Amino acid sequence: MVINLSEKHSLVSNWISEMRDVTIQADKMRFRRNIERIGEVIAYEISKTLPSKEADTTTPLGISKSKVLNQQPVLATILRAGLPLHIGMLNYFDKADNAFIAAYRKHHRDGSFEISLEYLASPSLEDRILILCDPMLATGASLVKTIEHLRREGQMKEIHVACVIACTEGIDFLRRHEPHVKIWCGAIDDELTAKGYIVPGLGDAGDLAYGDKSQS
Repeated sequence: MVINLSEKHSLVSNWISEMRDVTIQADKMRFRRNIERIGEVIAYEISKTLPSKEADTTTPLGISKSKVLNQQPVLATILRAGLPLHIGMLNYFDKADNAFIAAYRKHHRDGSFEISLEYLASPSLEDRILILCDPMLATGASLVKTIEHLRREGQMKEIHVACVIACTEGIDFLRRHEPHVKIWCGAIDDELTAKGYIVPGLGDAGDLAYGDKSQS
């Protein structure tokens, strides 16, 4: 299942328009906040699909029956670009457990690259609902490899992927390898460059949020 939040006009498409705009991108705080707000919206939308239970709440005047989450999810993010999206989701899933993964493209002299994972901190994921945050779903390779590594922490009950912009090629790759994953995205672009960047996309989300990085 793929949910594209820009299929219908909403504030999400306005925020994404700002994030793509080269005349606005120099404002790092605004860029991060827009990603954070998209994370909040996606968290809200995902919450509608999660299992719930009825609980009694004592008020000053009596007992109220309310629907509450049956289980708190685990929010996972791919460092560093995923942090603003993760924070937005954590604003809403404020009782969730958290996992962090360091993954990056390790480039070779011939122009090819592989996905390198060098850090993983996670609670047990056995029978848990996982929400994995990565702002750009480009080739899908880093997400597939990350999910493979996370399975070492337990067999997950559900897996949701949250991203700001996804490429159709990356969506297809992820669904081939993880057919049961639910993908939530702010917008979908159709083109991917030979170097694995989304077009029109918005550039490097990590650099725009936190500054340029050394390429060594």
